[in-house]
Formats: sequence, C-alpha cells, structure tokens
Amino acid sequence: MAALQVGKAEILTELRTRPKISVIGAGNVGASVAQYTVEKELGDVVLVDVVEGIPQGKALDLAQAGPVHGYDSSLTGSNGYDETADSDIVVITAGLARKPGMTRDDLLFKNAEIVGSVVEQVVKRSRNAILILVTNPLDAMVQLAWKKSGFPPERVIGMAGVLDSARFRTFIARELDVSVENVTAFVLGGHGDSMVPLPRYSTVAGIPITDLLPADKIQSLVTRTANGGAEIVAFLKSGSAYYAPAASAVEMVEAILKDKKKILPCAAYLSGQYGTKGLYVGVPVKLGRRGVEQIIEIKLQKDEQAAFDKSAAAVRELVDKLKL
Repeated sequence: MAALQVGKAEILTELRTRPKISVIGAGNVGASVAQYTVEKELGDVVLVDVVEGIPQGKALDLAQAGPVHGYDSSLTGSNGYDETADSDIVVITAGLARKPGMTRDDLLFKNAEIVGSVVEQVVKRSRNAILILVTNPLDAMVQLAWKKSGFPPERVIGMAGVLDSARFRTFIARELDVSVENVTAFVLGGHGDSMVPLPRYSTVAGIPITDLLPADKIQSLVTRTANGGAEIVAFLKSGSAYYAPAASAVEMVEAILKDKKKILPCAAYLSGQYGTKGLYVGVPVKLGRRGVEQIIEIKLQKDEQAAFDKSAAAVRELVDKLKL
C-alpha cells in the first residue's frame, strides 16, 4: 500500500509539471485561446479578466467539457494575477474590441494603457515567460510590451501574420476550390491595412498562385485579406473576429512548447533585417522553445520592398505616438 501511495504522489507531481499557459483577457478571443489550448492538451491554463465571475465561469465550463473531449488540463479562472505565477507562456488578448467604423489606430492609446498594466503585473510573477500579444493595434502593442517587460525581444512576439496568412489561404482555397491544407500563403508587414501579402511565395501544392490565377483576381484576394478583420466586424456589428485569431495564437503556443522549430509569420523585433531596425514588424520566424529562434530573411523584389517599407513606416508612426 505504501508503494502505491508513493506512486500516486509521483503521478501528481508529474501532472504539476505540465506547461502553464496564462491567458489575459477572458473575452471571445481569450476564452477561445483557452479552449483550443486545452483541447490540444498543451498544458494547464489560467484565465484572467477584470470582470468578476467571467474567467471563473468560463474556466469551470471548459473544465466540464474535459470528460467529453478527453483532456485533463487544469483550468483556473481569476480576477488577479497571482495564479499566473511561473507561467511558461502568457497570451495577452486584453483590450477593447474594434467597433464598426473604428480603425486600429483609434484603439491605440486606450489599449496601450491596458496592455502596459497587464505586462507589469505578468512580469512580476513570471520572469521567464514568453509573451504572445494579440491585442490591437498589434505591432505597436508588441513594441510596448517589449519595452515594459524588459524581456529580450525573442521572448516577446506578436500574433499577426499567422492570422493574415490563414485568411489569405482561406480565400485562395475557396477561389480555386481546393483544400486549405494544399495552400500556403505568405504575408509580411504590419497587421492592418498596410500588410504585404506575397503572391509569388503563396502556393497550392507547391504551385505559385501566380501560375493559377490572373493578376486581377489575385489582387482582389490580397485586398480582401488586408480588410479581413473589418469584413468580419461589419458582419458582427458589435464585435470582432475571435475563432481564427485564437487558433492562430494557439498555433504559436504549440510551436513554442513543443519546440517545433516551425516557421510562421509573426511580429518580431527587427535589428536591420528587411532594412528595418528597432521595430516590431511581421516577418517569417522560426519558433521554438526559446521563442523567436531565427528571423527568416528573403529577398524581396523592388515593389515588395517598397510595400514592406511603407507598412513598417505605418507601424513606426504608431510607435512614435506612444513615445516608445
């Protein structure tokens, strides 16, 4: 019996060594991040929100789906940050959602205040965490989080290009009536109207879409991708996208926790790559257990570089407004 008791203790200890993922903001995006995270059994989740009862209720609801979906992850809801201590990854979704007619720029100062406060609370308790930012305007919020945290830039990353690429892939697949699994897409630059989809690097089963679609159709897909968030806001009226943003953030979480060395387009700190220095902008990176382990730099054509420079300039304008 004693041996059996020791065995149980060892099992419980093992369970406590699961990765810890804290999600700040229990709205639609944050709750969906928590859901996808436990469904993939990536670790235990702490869900934090300022509204009393919301994170607790959603965490309990998700826990009760565990027996059905077959996950044993621990879920904790809280209105404070103590439960987030020693997190491996912190996903920050807290902030105001865009409303119809509201640009990402309109969100800048209010969400900067929210994100700045969140980062201060998180880093006090999780000095070794990797931060993934989802709050808009994304690129400026990542820059702010990096400055506030004092973390090395490879441990502060923005979710942007994964979502933008997923939207581009969806539109390409629908246009060609093929599986989304056959489609790869490449999007650079800031997360917003100035993003830079690269059709010549976007393929269907390895075939560039420039060989499959006329230029005018590709341009219409590029434009729709750039306005992908606004299109959903217009439909929802009182909210913004959450399923795809959450899935995109969780793909990053999984790549990091499983040390997959997966190349994904993310908002990363550039120190001269792509002709940009001292700024977070969307580029392809290799994600592993240390965060951004490599920035993949590809040779851009003249018009592509010009579009990237314009996008980076739009990001820098927001960063300058925040005096970062």
